[in-house]
Amino acid sequence: MKLKALSCGVLLGLLSTSALANDFSVNVGAISVMPDDSSSNLNVVETVAGLPENSTGVGVNTNTQLGLTFDYALTNNWTVELVAATPFSHDITATGALAGLKVGKTKHLPPTLLAQYHFDLNNDMFKPFIGVGVNYTAFFDEQIDPQLRSTLGDLGVVTADDSVSLALKNSWGYALQAGVNVELTKDWGLHFMVSRMDIDTTGDVRVNDTTIQSVDVDIDPYVAMAGIRYSF
Repeated sequence: MKLKALSCGVLLGLLSTSALANDFSVNVGAISVMPDDSSSNLNVVETVAGLPENSTGVGVNTNTQLGLTFDYALTNNWTVELVAATPFSHDITATGALAGLKVGKTKHLPPTLLAQYHFDLNNDMFKPFIGVGVNYTAFFDEQIDPQLRSTLGDLGVVTADDSVSLALKNSWGYALQAGVNVELTKDWGLHFMVSRMDIDTTGDVRVNDTTIQSVDVDIDPYVAMAGIRYSF
């Protein structure tokens, strides 16, 4: 009972503080996911194809989408931000000895919740901030590229009647952020931020729903956004 009362008291305190701050903002603009990726090796493919051990891997390309971030000020210095976007789409290609081989593609949504600290520079126009939080990345619409399927056929791994698919595991990780808000008028401004996100996944190539190759991929992208800011 005491714990419940304490929790209610903390919640009411935050809500009352938020009400005093009265600061809800929306940022809309271009947001880019730029992978700083690395992966394990395609060991099964290396064996079947007669390639040197540890000579292959996979990489993920950069993609830009419409970014939407929502800020709610708790105090003059502390803000909670939710980062969202339209689904990102990435091509997955082989690297190393199989460089250029198209593996497949996927889409993902990486909603991220951050606690931001806004520095007080005694300047109403420029408001720099840093943030730390948690990211959840959900992968969907994974597709095998015809080039990979053809290669597996040439190696005798699959036949024309086999079903070949790709599956990626969802990811939890940390997020770090730095940026600045530029106030143009009382309500309108500009928003710039750069984040580093911890996104790790495992990709499975499956034949008739049986995994024949798994690869661990550390995507770990830099995420940059430039947009327009409106404060209510």
